Amino acid sequence: MTTWIALFRGINVGGKNKLPMAALRSTLESIGCQTVRTYIQSGNVVFTCESTSKAKLARRIAHAVDETFGFVPQVMLLTPDEFRVAVTNNPFPDAAAFPKTLHFFFLSATPDDPDLASIADLATDTERFELIGDVFYLHTPDGFGTSKLAKGVERKLGVATTARNHSTIEKLASLLDSE
Repeated sequence: MTTWIALFRGINVGGKNKLPMAALRSTLESIGCQTVRTYIQSGNVVFTCESTSKAKLARRIAHAVDETFGFVPQVMLLTPDEFRVAVTNNPFPDAAAFPKTLHFFFLSATPDDPDLASIADLATDTERFELIGDVFYLHTPDGFGTSKLAKGVERKLGVATTARNHSTIEKLASLLDSE
């Protein structure tokens, strides 16, 4: 069995793409996933599965959700090693003391030629960011909800993203460690 972290993009936001976590657990179990554990309503799942193909498993999950809930979610899958590398690579360890201001954007792919200068133009004087592989790290000490950079990073990078704050990252790490 392979352990996976699934990060669902854009679910349970503004009343759209409703995906209750208990029902999601059942849906994943129905396609052969085991030890399915979720964290909060934003679509964070740790589970084991026979499948070792990330792309095939993501498609199976999206198809199962579509059949059950009537929409196709974007699912980003990470292995425990990929997740731990993202945590280890955090370029702003000082910001972890304020976990709701530190965000990890997981990218659907590594951008070919990211325009970091145009991304920097969106940042305030207090915001810090760094792109490392397929993770974009953003520290927003003045708040995520008002950040133009947080709102524009996906468009500027040209790839789909899903963001999690450091509190969620810590909880997912804890779920992995309890395996």
